[in-house]
Amino acid sequence: SGLVHIKNPYLDSMEEDVLYHLDLGTKTHNLPAMFGDIKFVCVGGSPNRMRAFAHFMHKELGLMGDGEDLADICAGTDRYAMYRAGPVLSISHGMGIPSISIMLHELIKLLHHAKCRDVTIIRIGTSGGLGIEAGSVVITDMAVDSSFQPRFEQVVLDDVVVRSTELDKDLAEELLACSKEIPDFRTLVGHTMCTYDFYEGQGRLDGALCSFSSEKKLEYLKRAYDAGVRNIEMESTAFAALCGLCGLKGESSCSRLR
Repeated sequence: SGLVHIKNPYLDSMEEDVLYHLDLGTKTHNLPAMFGDIKFVCVGGSPNRMRAFAHFMHKELGLMGDGEDLADICAGTDRYAMYRAGPVLSISHGMGIPSISIMLHELIKLLHHAKCRDVTIIRIGTSGGLGIEAGSVVITDMAVDSSFQPRFEQVVLDDVVVRSTELDKDLAEELLACSKEIPDFRTLVGHTMCTYDFYEGQGRLDGALCSFSSEKKLEYLKRAYDAGVRNIEMESTAFAALCGLCGLKGESSCSRLR
């Protein structure tokens, strides 16, 4: 049917669903009127970056006006920023799994309440790279954890729930085909490793703590590369798991900064 699936039996019995961190709600806003025609959702860490992306889409789609007056739909909160350009929604998610998870829960409920159909969601952002040139774009074929396994472990009450991180392979191939039209930078498909930390979790030697040697770091990163990892960030496993469970066609595409 193309609808967004909600795996929560309690939502139907609620008189009102408040999407607290987006400053939206089912009683305070007409969500089908506001978002019912959304077909693409692009999410990224920085509010400023997602505002710039919305301006870019406004221009690319040939919409009326110069796009400079695009309003932040979530202006009532300082947690996330949301803009729309025609059928495209552009939303910030902050840094790390906890932040993107909160945003995705409320975004997915928003799409469900708005009765959106056949929505494609793409995470765009920056990442660390492994064995690739700076400026390269990695299209994720598999999101893996720090042990290079395609799984997202979520502690629910006192149980560890393991969820699949499979992404839409057809969408990955479609994005790769589109990249052939842009020769300005290299685009490749590879595994994306998701960590819970920017410093020790990604093998950095410049944090406030460092419990390993430079040699140990290089050995670990070599094993990651040999396992197919081409970039490292902090959101992809949660992104893949939530999108997959709720029937959203999802993909992650990140550029290497360093």
